[in-house]
Amino acid sequence: MRFILLTLLLVVLFLLNLFVGSVEIAPGEVLDILFFRGDPEGPMRFIVMGSRLPQAVTALLAGASLTVAGLMLQTAFRNPLAGPSILGITSGASLGVAFVMLFLGGSVSAAGWSAGGYMAVLGGAFAGSVAVMGLLLLFSMLLKNDLMLLITGIMVGYLASSVITLLNYLSTAEGVQGYMLWGMGNFNGVSLRQLPLFSIATGAGLVMSVMMIKPLNVILLGENYARNLGVNMQKTRNMLLVATGLLTSMVTAFCGPISFIGLAVPHISRMIFRKADHKVIIPGCMLTGGCTGLLCNLLCVLPADIVLPLNGVTPLIGVPVVLYVILKKRGAKG
Repeated sequence: MRFILLTLLLVVLFLLNLFVGSVEIAPGEVLDILFFRGDPEGPMRFIVMGSRLPQAVTALLAGASLTVAGLMLQTAFRNPLAGPSILGITSGASLGVAFVMLFLGGSVSAAGWSAGGYMAVLGGAFAGSVAVMGLLLLFSMLLKNDLMLLITGIMVGYLASSVITLLNYLSTAEGVQGYMLWGMGNFNGVSLRQLPLFSIATGAGLVMSVMMIKPLNVILLGENYARNLGVNMQKTRNMLLVATGLLTSMVTAFCGPISFIGLAVPHISRMIFRKADHKVIIPGCMLTGGCTGLLCNLLCVLPADIVLPLNGVTPLIGVPVVLYVILKKRGAKG
């Protein structure tokens, strides 16, 4: 029943994202556009099909991806405050963007090939996140302890933040302003042409997360118990890093560093389903995360004539949930 209600909510929020925006369009005209009636070259068609539709799909997939990544990390590290940014992958993407925007002036050239503007930023974000993910995979082979790997990820994040601070200090005012705007996050960075790539990449990460349901359930019983049952912890950790790294890097590269969704929404999903079984909670996180992404995107475009930054909205949902988790954990200990 909960799955049905969440699915209905997802459909309603998706439709609202198509009908509501900073530009007012009559509902009848939106329906005509969706059913390919009317002027095929009109400006309203571009707004609905070229902007609102890919933005809604991006919000759905990004919310689901970050939520599932957060859930897997919280389970693997047995830490309710773990999130996609904790392993430094988000910081790596931010460092890649900072390098492109603050050091290279917004363009990349190599061997006669050059890219500028949005494509350069996207390439920098993806390269930075993949570099950190590769580094973490290397450390995963050297370190056998999950806590040590977690600390390593945090230290990598601090190191990336330090380099970003130095780049900000040495950059121009225009470069700093552009980087700050990217850091506010948004779901409108995926065009209709780029949407298939984003959908396939995040879909692959979500499929990998479904494949990890059984080992994640065993990990809940303890690492030693998992080994006794024949679970290869090294292989599981590497697959976990690849799945969470793929989901986080793709979302950060296309949408910027998005706060709180991956940290808070897994707890909302647990409150809704009240189960620890990942057969239930991973699909539940996909639905809950998709709904949250669509809701945040809707809140960003509700004010007339302006679009709010995404990271100005996500803490409104995330902070109360995180505080609730902290207080509940403290109450349980008391």
